[in-house]
Amino acid sequence: MSTNKTFTMIKPDAVANGHTGAILDHIIKGGFKIIAMKYLALSKETAGKFYEVHKERPFYGELVDFMSSGPIVAAILEKDNAVEDFRKLIGATDPAKADKGTIRNLYAESIGANAIHGSDSDENAKIEGDFYFSALEKF
Repeated sequence: MSTNKTFTMIKPDAVANGHTGAILDHIIKGGFKIIAMKYLALSKETAGKFYEVHKERPFYGELVDFMSSGPIVAAILEKDNAVEDFRKLIGATDPAKADKGTIRNLYAESIGANAIHGSDSDENAKIEGDFYFSALEKF
């Protein structure tokens, strides 16, 4: 059963390149309502905990370093069929393979610096959203 919420992070590369506003505009024009949002810098410890599911993967250390390299924007979004629709809006992980007009096609630099994170399931959307936001921060 799909829910109507998903989690996203605008990654350090996109924030550093000044794309935050344009990406948020795409999200809103895509029909998503922002119900929680914050601008923050992740420590290596926090990034490591968030990506702990990938701890045994060869890219884990590089991912933690990248995600703690500068500020991010974390948000919980709401829309019918949120997870699936958001994955379509952001495009493929590899920006070279992302459909034209998707966020990654427009703003990502590479597979590693791919501008934005989007939850891959309803279950992970809840886990990820709860990692960054307390109940008092969700509207």
